[in-house]
Amino acid sequence: MIQSVRDLKGSTQIGIAFSGGVDSSLLAKITDCLGFDILLLTIGFEDSHDIEFAQKMAKILGFKHEIEIISTKSFPAVATKVWNIVKTDNLSWNENSIAFYYISRLAKKHNICKVLTANGIDELFCGYNSYREAFINGKKAVLEMMDVKLDNEIKMMKAVNTITSEFDVKILQPFLSNEFIEFAKKVPLHEKIMDANDLIRKHIVRKIAVSIGVPNESAYKRKKAMQYGSLIHKNLMKFRKTLSKTF
Repeated sequence: MIQSVRDLKGSTQIGIAFSGGVDSSLLAKITDCLGFDILLLTIGFEDSHDIEFAQKMAKILGFKHEIEIISTKSFPAVATKVWNIVKTDNLSWNENSIAFYYISRLAKKHNICKVLTANGIDELFCGYNSYREAFINGKKAVLEMMDVKLDNEIKMMKAVNTITSEFDVKILQPFLSNEFIEFAKKVPLHEKIMDANDLIRKHIVRKIAVSIGVPNESAYKRKKAMQYGSLIHKNLMKFRKTLSKTF
């Protein structure tokens, strides 16, 4: 993990897409340890879980932190704009692209042109609940699901960068590098998921996070994906009838 971040050259100041969960907290700790000047970036609607939890974890971790509250009034226009660029009916792609639109805009306000995100951890370390369902059908089914999810995530993040380019901000995913993917696939499956009843998962990631100073409250918290924790999904569903096309 450390090597994946160390390989990012040419910048001393860097943003971290931060929700306060184990993945983004781990990424922040690693990046800080490597000497980068980091700024945590959090977006979400007012009173969303991500805003509240990220504020708490950022304070505990002691890192600089900036927040952007998403306006309910301007959200439909942003969602429409993003859909017109991404041009897909895939709900997850649209929600993530919207989230990173706001993150990149926040980064631009603070003169940051590179933002790191922990995308790839859930795919490689069985973070999704669907891995429990796949586990019932054996290890092969889990690995096949992993390949499908990885392929989707890599393609999605390329689409995300078409959105963030408006602000001259590059979203970087160290945990989706070829080298890290190769390494992560060699980690024994039981270090990721124990069985079909494993509600926690990502065990080795959580252990590493705690070992470098991520609070237990973050490391072992079962947390929703960004589009849910930020309330983007909820508001996109609420406003979808006002968009140029129903998602």
